[in-house]
Amino acid sequence: MATSNDPARARAAARRVVRVLRAAGHQAYFAGGCVRDELLGLKPTDYDVATDATPRHVRALFRPAHLVGEAFGVVLLPIDGQHVEVATFRGEGAYSDSRRPDSVVFGTIDDDAARRDFTINALYLDPEAQPAERTPGVDGRVIDLVGGVPDLNARVLRAVGDPEARLAEDHLRALRAVRFAARLSLTIDTATADAVRRHAVELRGVSRERIGQELQRMLEPPSRAAAVTMLQGFSLDGPALDEPSLQVPVPTVAGLPPTRIAFGVVLAAWLCDRFGGAGASIPPAVFEPVARRWRRALCLSNADRDALAGTLDVLHDVATQFASIPIARQKRLASRDWFDQGCLLLRTRRPDLGREIDQRVAELAHAGEGVAPDPLIVGDDLISLGLKPGPAFKRWLDEIYDAQLEGRVRTRNQGLQMARELAARSGVQ
Repeated sequence: MATSNDPARARAAARRVVRVLRAAGHQAYFAGGCVRDELLGLKPTDYDVATDATPRHVRALFRPAHLVGEAFGVVLLPIDGQHVEVATFRGEGAYSDSRRPDSVVFGTIDDDAARRDFTINALYLDPEAQPAERTPGVDGRVIDLVGGVPDLNARVLRAVGDPEARLAEDHLRALRAVRFAARLSLTIDTATADAVRRHAVELRGVSRERIGQELQRMLEPPSRAAAVTMLQGFSLDGPALDEPSLQVPVPTVAGLPPTRIAFGVVLAAWLCDRFGGAGASIPPAVFEPVARRWRRALCLSNADRDALAGTLDVLHDVATQFASIPIARQKRLASRDWFDQGCLLLRTRRPDLGREIDQRVAELAHAGEGVAPDPLIVGDDLISLGLKPGPAFKRWLDEIYDAQLEGRVRTRNQGLQMARELAARSGVQ
């Protein structure tokens, strides 16, 4: 794929690859998702090129060129600051492990289209040809060998060929079906949906890492609620999360803003919907073991793990104690990692309390020196008073900082004086 934050640069790099392959006498086309997205009027930043040139021929035409999938005929080309993935047309043998084909044979564009998962992903585009009919947003001629264009126009997701065979070959396709249907607002046709239910609920042969990656791709975008609803509807939530499948409403997930949101935060919202009643606070004794199981089930990164657990921890503390604790503790809580994300979930689950917390945080921002000012006094200041470092240091610094947060200590000199008084009360001279 040609990857870039600039769709025009990504397309230009892939088009250059097509031209070089064509000049050498090969067939070459844009293929897959980039063609689908252009037909939908989107601006893809990933472009795949499919060709009849073998990897050896591709590498002979481009320098440098990196073979990244020899068995599948995939070469990665650095082009004009982009990375273009070029794959040789291929046909595939049986999938005995329900994940990867036992054999791959280089073939024709017809073979290549027939081995793809869904018709909307089995489209090709000749960027050098004039279209047979004008398609808005598409520069080139679309080649459709499996009925992908009619399905796309009808907003239908359909497996290529026999749905039973497609879904039995690779159980990850069940999750991909949900992701595409949710993100593109498609209806999964009946035969394909039945195949998802019958053959893919175990996700046999799919690594936990790949499952986690697929869920991340479907839950971060604004279409996350539709994806979660479909996962549960197909009973794919259970094998994906390594939990019993549940059919539950997902108001917390659905109430999140229509923007991209960190994977761990969306998982926290989904955990609330699965294990907490409407608006109820979920105690750590409940969410911590679930979060640990999900970390293993989805191979979560440290960042995603921290977002999941941290968001739920803040949500619980804000919902159960924020209004009743002193100003200093309120400020400390408001300055914790994941406070904003915890409040995001709180506003979704308990809007009235969420508004109260937002108002209180705004008030705290104008109380004393703000919510999280730099400490006026640190350990070196205590040492400068002739005090010896020890266990009491942290306690004294915490007390001085609390006084600063509450506006009782406003200057460094006041902080030093408070340190002297604390030391004297402890019998330290």
